[in-house]
Amino acid sequence: MTPKLDPAGNVTTAPGFRAGGTFAGIKTAGEGKLDLGILAADFPCVVAATFTQNRFRSAAVEVNVEHLADARARAVVVNSGCANSSTGERGMADAREMAALVAAKLGIASTEVLVGSTGVIGQYLPMDKIAAGVSAISLAHDGGSVFSRAIMTTDTRPKHGAVRFGPYTLGGCCKGAAMIHPNMATMLAYLTTDAPVEPGFLRAELRAAVDRSFNMVAIDTDTSPSDTVLLFARDPAGQPGALDAKSPLAAEFRAALQAMCTHLAREIARDGEGSTRMMEATVTGAASEAEARNLARLLTTSYLLKSAVHGADPNWGRISAVIGRSGAAFDEADVTIDLCGARVFERSRPTDFDPAAVSAAMRAELVPIAVSLGNGPGTATAWGCDLTPEYVHLNADYTT
Repeated sequence: MTPKLDPAGNVTTAPGFRAGGTFAGIKTAGEGKLDLGILAADFPCVVAATFTQNRFRSAAVEVNVEHLADARARAVVVNSGCANSSTGERGMADAREMAALVAAKLGIASTEVLVGSTGVIGQYLPMDKIAAGVSAISLAHDGGSVFSRAIMTTDTRPKHGAVRFGPYTLGGCCKGAAMIHPNMATMLAYLTTDAPVEPGFLRAELRAAVDRSFNMVAIDTDTSPSDTVLLFARDPAGQPGALDAKSPLAAEFRAALQAMCTHLAREIARDGEGSTRMMEATVTGAASEAEARNLARLLTTSYLLKSAVHGADPNWGRISAVIGRSGAAFDEADVTIDLCGARVFERSRPTDFDPAAVSAAMRAELVPIAVSLGNGPGTATAWGCDLTPEYVHLNADYTT
């Protein structure tokens, strides 16, 4: 049974977490704009994390790897507007100072504070503004929505949610609209739960959930140097009924985490820069899960197909071309292609579908594409968005 997700929830819906945000002046001023946020736990936490596979890793990622040597932390501070990446030793010192500023504010060790930075690459953080911003932030147990806004860059809206499992809650938020390609988790995402969870189980379940959610969303085939997913859970030390792989609640926790990550991944695809509609590509009948995953991802990243989706053009040849170059094993006679619920190709030939009706269906917010290869048990789903002139305009003028 899929847990019921509350899209109005956030990272402080789980009891015991506080958050807040402010406009520190890192980004250009604008009405309601925020650019610095803090998320903190009232109790000791274990933390599972996944980080970018881009070899140009931001200073924040490097510092987080250091601070998570014992898999424990109590807080994270995140700035938007500056990625603090490719900034050398000064960038590392600035990331460490961000952690120290928040540690002093909360009365904890600096190694208990993690860091996130997102925005323009190759620029230094304005540490005087960040110091003033950290001082100005008030943390509240209902501050999750403010934190969600503070971590946004070109996002058009905050992305968050929460889900219940057993007596516990799992909340989360993320940011991401461009430089999005699944190679770990191409964005920043923060998850919280009041459940006490064994660290090894927490790591394993986060990796599995990320692989089937954030790693299956793409906007433009570019991977950020800042990509981070952090999952905070109550430290199980001394806690009765701590969750592990053998716990009665293990399956419920797994389902809740998968539902939360999938929801956030879909929200990223829905908010792709300049996009007008979301693509959902489902592949079944592949010889293996790996082949299904590869094909689903290729479908959401094909510029020809993304352009066709933008134009509501039911040119299913864009789909068959991707299938043919994917490397997947299949017999053409076994392949079927459905576009917006209409069967457009089967038995090696086009069907007698209504192009006008399919085109009209493609103008909806969600454009589902379903491919069956008829060659095995492999299945996967990926998410993306259409390619629009606005995407080009936004990124042509990003720093100018």
